[in-house]
Formats: sequence, structure tokens, C-alpha cells
Amino acid sequence: MRAFRRLVEAIEAEGSAALVTLTRVEGSSPREAGARMVVRPSGGFHGTIGGGALEWEALAAAQAELKRVRGPAVRRSLALGPELAQCCGGRVEWRIETFDRRDAAELANLAAAEDGSGASVAAWVDSGGRVERMVRAKAAAGGCEAGPGREEWTEPLGEGARPVYLFGAGHVGRALALALGPLPFAVRWIDSRAEAFPAYAPANVAMAHAPAPAPAAELMNAPAGALVVVMTHSHPLDLEIVAEALRLERFGFVGLIGSATKRARFLSQMRAAGLSEAMLAKLVCPIGLKGIAGKEPAVIAASTAAQLLAVGQADLGPFASIHDLSPSARLLKGP
Repeated sequence: MRAFRRLVEAIEAEGSAALVTLTRVEGSSPREAGARMVVRPSGGFHGTIGGGALEWEALAAAQAELKRVRGPAVRRSLALGPELAQCCGGRVEWRIETFDRRDAAELANLAAAEDGSGASVAAWVDSGGRVERMVRAKAAAGGCEAGPGREEWTEPLGEGARPVYLFGAGHVGRALALALGPLPFAVRWIDSRAEAFPAYAPANVAMAHAPAPAPAAELMNAPAGALVVVMTHSHPLDLEIVAEALRLERFGFVGLIGSATKRARFLSQMRAAGLSEAMLAKLVCPIGLKGIAGKEPAVIAASTAAQLLAVGQADLGPFASIHDLSPSARLLKGP
């Protein structure tokens, strides 16, 4: 979820909003530290911190804070078993922040940075108890300018959304873009045919028209660790993109839609073009989880989305979620 975008939308519509963040998790919990929920004065909300009694209690607490004058952040620690009768058995700490139209410019700046570019946010609690944030570019080293004794921590943008470069806006490409919509990915959806894109896409999907022969060039700006999925309307174009992705040797996944026969032909052609066996070994084709049959676009998309989630869990790299976002934490290394 793009929490800051949701905050901007809520304030524009209703004048204020609250942000609930799980700042610390000990033991078993329905969600990890860093999970967020945006709550509106009307009772609507976006995102989840785990559901059940924990979320119900947090919603009530956020509503109570929204009825007060915009003030300092509020923290609370709860034992899930004794206090909420949940079976998880762990302990969580949440932080509730309230915002109104006075925060619109700052929130808009944070929302603009939620684009999957690898930026992060340096955060600290000011003298009034409110959380202050400053966007930090991916390449920036260290934290913000700390005052004497001021504790800082680092927050990812978009809850650690991992970049996916999806090539192809055909039937399966459309289905996959929709399948990735509610998942923790920042998708750049690329096609050489502008007319192939739908009128709308999920909030975490950016449509990019790249006229031939430009699609493969998109990879030059893709961050290390990004996941690459190729399913264009053209086999020669598929080959060009896949070969470039493998040649760069910096992506967490290079997947190609197709059969074992297509894989064999592509490997033969790329081998002849000088790609090493180590490079070729990283090609995933066919894509999708083994054991899931069906060639319908939605089935392929669901299987591939699950595969990308599995890859992300196995090797989150610089897009890993932060496990402790409390103000008492030491400065954490950002992406």
C-alpha cells in the first residue's frame, strides 16, 4: 500500500486522516513490523495491520485520536494473547499519527517518492512528539542531520515494494498487472504499442510506452534486484529483452512466458550470441509455479504472481522490510 498517497487522498476528501504503523513485533504476530493502515474520520480505512481484535482495537484508537486536535504521535504496546485474546501469542507496538490539511505539502512530497525507485525516509520524533520525515534518495549514505541526542530510524516507502519490470500488455500481461496490483510490488509495465494498454491500471502499476526497439533499453534504469518478466507479442523482441536482462547479471528474477521448446531455442540463440552458461542458467521458462495447470491468462497470472512472491521472500535484498521502526531503535540502514 502507498500509505502517503492514501493519506493525501483521505485529507483531500475528509480533511484529516490517521496513520497506524506496527513499530515493533515480538514473537508471533499476524503482520510484520512496518505494516500500515490509513484511517479516515468517516471510518473507512486502507491497508491492514493483521485483522482480528488487534485491527479492531487499532481502528477504534485511531478514530479517537482523529476526534482530538492534531497532536503528538501515540504509541501503545499490546500482548496479543492476554489483552486481545488472540492465539498468536506475541506482542506488538503500534504508533498512531494524525494529519490534516496543514500536512498536505509534506505528505504530497512523500507520496511522490512512493514510486519503487528505492528511496527511503529518514524519520525522527520532534520536540512536540510528532514524527518528522525526510525523503532520502537510494544512493544517499547515512541518515539525516541529527540533532544532539535525537533518535532516528529509516522507513521504506511503499512497505518495501519490490520493483517488477513487466514487458508485454497482451492478455496475460494485463492479467498479471491486475494480479500484482494488491501485492507488495512496484510494477513498471512496458510495451512498444501504446494502444495495447488499458485506460486504467492499479495504483502500483506505471504504464510505459517504449516504441521498438526501445523496450530492452528500459532495463538500463532498472534497479539491482528487480524482477523481470517478459511476455511481449513478438518472439524476437522477447529474445532481445531476455538476453539483455541476463547479460546485465543484476536482476533477482528473469522470467519468460513460453514452453520448454521456446526455452531451448532461446538458450541456443543466446549461447551463439556469446552469453555464458552461468547467465543462461538464470532464465526461468516456463514461468509460474509447478503443479498449477491451465493456460488461461488469469491462471498463468496467479501462478506467476505467487512465484514472484516466493522469489521476494527468498531474497528480498535491498527491498527487505524493516523489522523495527520504533523511535527507540538505532538508525537502520536504508536501501
